[in-house]
Amino acid sequence: MKLSQFRFDLPLNLIAQNPAKKREDSRMMVVHRSTGKIEDRHFRDIMDYFDDKDVMVVNNTKVFPARMYGRKEKTGAKIEVFLLRELNRPNRLWDVIVDPARKIRVGNKLYFGDNDELVAEVIDNTTSRGRTIRFLWDGTEEDFRKMLEFMGETPLPKYIKRKPDEEDRERYQTVYAKHEGAVAAPTAGLHFSKELIKRLEIKGVRFAETTLHTGLGTFRPIEVEDLSKHKMDAEYYAIDETACNIVNKAKMDGKRICSVGTTTMRSLESSFTAQKLLKPSEGWTNMFIHPPYNFSIADSLVTNFHLPKTSLLIMTCAFGGYDLVMEAYKKAIKDKYRFFSYGDAMLVV
Repeated sequence: MKLSQFRFDLPLNLIAQNPAKKREDSRMMVVHRSTGKIEDRHFRDIMDYFDDKDVMVVNNTKVFPARMYGRKEKTGAKIEVFLLRELNRPNRLWDVIVDPARKIRVGNKLYFGDNDELVAEVIDNTTSRGRTIRFLWDGTEEDFRKMLEFMGETPLPKYIKRKPDEEDRERYQTVYAKHEGAVAAPTAGLHFSKELIKRLEIKGVRFAETTLHTGLGTFRPIEVEDLSKHKMDAEYYAIDETACNIVNKAKMDGKRICSVGTTTMRSLESSFTAQKLLKPSEGWTNMFIHPPYNFSIADSLVTNFHLPKTSLLIMTCAFGGYDLVMEAYKKAIKDKYRFFSYGDAMLVV
């Protein structure tokens, strides 16, 4: 398929700028693949679609405050530094994106904090905007982490046109986040409250956890018309034996398996056996799922409403069927569903 087939006109006022007052109060569109039926519900109604011994697979990655603001030595120019990934913990090396990049060269020092509490040195150019920096820190690892937490800002996407606040520290994070490493939230999971999870568990639904540290590559614009030529950035994922046992038991018993989010789906599709059972693994995946594609593990998907021509929309179409999902998106725009990270949910069954 071609990239242009995933273009649609999205009114900017439908891009959610704030989360719903309560997580499970978001709207939820339910798309039935077998019949083409589309329902309008609320996320709390997800209870109605899952039964005893069904499984929901979630991504337990944790977002860290990746956006920092510093100043360049001598000139004092303000620089935005977006932490992408830690390369070497003992040496405090990080891959970052800097803006404006033209001002930042190898050897430059960057100062953070009102009193220059944190200093970093640029040691390499990686891309036009990418740099590798080394934080010059002599204190303990614990104190360094506290400093990053203090200096960093919740990395809300640029589509959210406001400064993040204290509420975002909690709401731009799933309630089951455990393993720090993501620079973007696995947003399908933002709709789950602890209370809703407990109600599902009481009903008999089981939860299996995987990890995929979402990077900016997930949101990088696709610049080729031929989708088979697009290359995704690699992201770290891990699936343990416990998750595999829960998922495989449900599969063999004919129970429903729901992938909560496209990041979870990428993990699942990166690690299955010839018998289409989930297997333990960890590593890096650059899988780009686009139509046509035969999914091996999950038979339902929770996802948000995505922006045009993104890998997230394209994967959703691969799962739900291009015509049906694009029809659902037309309805979502007509009915003023909220899009993107803090937006509403879609359940594809």
